[in-house]
Amino acid sequence: MARRLRSVGLDFVETAPVRLVFTREIKAAPGAVFGALAENVPGWTEWFAAVTLARPFDDGTRREVRLKGGIRFEETVLAAKEAELYAYRVDTTNAPGMRALAEEWRLAPAGTGTRVQWTFAADGTAPFRLVLKAARAGLGRSFRDAMASLDRRLAS
Repeated sequence: MARRLRSVGLDFVETAPVRLVFTREIKAAPGAVFGALAENVPGWTEWFAAVTLARPFDDGTRREVRLKGGIRFEETVLAAKEAELYAYRVDTTNAPGMRALAEEWRLAPAGTGTRVQWTFAADGTAPFRLVLKAARAGLGRSFRDAMASLDRRLAS
């Protein structure tokens, strides 16, 4: 059953009780990375293995995302700044224990490529926060794999 989460703004990325931050440099240019994140939302299934469905709606201001294991999200885009920033918050989910979630993707030039920083900012029940902190290594691995896959995809 989907539950409505607390509506948070972009500032939540800096103030959330749980903040997991991952960084990776890839060869693709910032504009290409931004395009894959913000403009080709359905393409997420081709480079982020955990994502089984991603589709924009409401003229791209909202998204539906489904993950392996059956977790579902409806999201609102908070920021989309070409080649620099893409961020969204989760409005509803079926994930237990979650109270608020926002994700931010910051892009910066790194030589001829891009430094990608993904911040996963969340609040939830005490058990949820503990599980999320324990899942840090797995989320980091998922991010690294996704960035490698995205880089290969953008190079082809």
